[in-house]
Amino acid sequence: MNLENGALLLLIAAVVAMLTRRLRLPYTAGLVAAGIGIAFLPFSLTVDLTRDLIFTGLLPPLIFEAAFQLDWNQLRRDLPVITLLATVGVLLSAAITAAGVRYLQNWDWTSAIAFGVLIAATDPVSVVATFREARAHGRLLVLIESESLLNDGTAAVAFAAVLTWIAGRALTPIDLGISVLVMIGGGILCGGAISAFMLLLAGRTEDHLVETTFTTVAAFGSFLLAEHFHLSGVLATLTAGLMFRNFRRLGSISARGQEAIQDFWDFAAFVANSLIFLLIGMREARQNLSIIWAPASIIIVIVMLGRAAAVYPCCLIFARSGLRVSAAHQHILFWGGLRGALALALALGLPVEVPMRETIIAISFAVASFSVFVQGLTMTPVLRWAGEIPRDVQY
Repeated sequence: MNLENGALLLLIAAVVAMLTRRLRLPYTAGLVAAGIGIAFLPFSLTVDLTRDLIFTGLLPPLIFEAAFQLDWNQLRRDLPVITLLATVGVLLSAAITAAGVRYLQNWDWTSAIAFGVLIAATDPVSVVATFREARAHGRLLVLIESESLLNDGTAAVAFAAVLTWIAGRALTPIDLGISVLVMIGGGILCGGAISAFMLLLAGRTEDHLVETTFTTVAAFGSFLLAEHFHLSGVLATLTAGLMFRNFRRLGSISARGQEAIQDFWDFAAFVANSLIFLLIGMREARQNLSIIWAPASIIIVIVMLGRAAAVYPCCLIFARSGLRVSAAHQHILFWGGLRGALALALALGLPVEVPMRETIIAISFAVASFSVFVQGLTMTPVLRWAGEIPRDVQY
């Protein structure tokens, strides 16, 4: 992406933000629609949506900013529920989706498993943006944001294991388990070590610009370091964001620095969000929908069934405990399980030797579009029905 194209896309994003607020529509849906419109402009504006652009350029600031908003005390109370949803739930969703496309669409097992894993996690980019626009609050917001962040890491780790299997490496269950634990633990360790060091440095200055720089190094540095050693970059950046928000005793950030950091990451998330959804729209406009709409419709239903299997059985386990999740919250967790940037990044990163690679990418974009236009546009009415937002909130 060159500077001219980036500047033009940001101008379009700013105008879309103004229009969607006035029309009381979700910002993400407006961005994707604008991206589709851009693809039909008479002049050329070509920006390739690649795995590297999403995964290393746009995902770290979004994950860091979302984690930076989480309060550890609130997260800790619901950690058993969130952990179960983000681990067992993701695996259940992946298994059901893989079996569904294998037997209902006659996909080979390699393609089915790869697709099931990459599409299983709810995407923090889509989820956080949609719920914040709808002004959701309280325990529900903690559940939906935390789960989307943690299951992001689960899906990325599981996908790495699937790629190892696709590459033909013979792994015993013990080897696979050790590999997964190393990726998870190593990612958390990278994020914790770098953010702790940045916090210690931040405690030695009161310059808000320097303090903001340290958070930037923590967000991208932890991600890149973890990925360099084939660990979980997502979990590394998630850990860094949580530490900067909740473990400031390691280093004292000035009052001016706290304001500057909050403003900077709000803007960084806005920019990353805007670019991702505009580029999704531009890519969607190039899809040949006449070929994929029928199988995509069936697969969307399969994906939603997988999400239901991830939410309702896991929540049932806590039905008789103090961590009980109400039926209304379960329905919102189910319908609010949006897919987006992470699934697309993983799909675009599939090796060329994977069977049906282009079909997987096309279907992944179709599922993401369904998330934005159907689930995203109906999320506010669903939240209003559940009593999670005031009746007069329209966006």
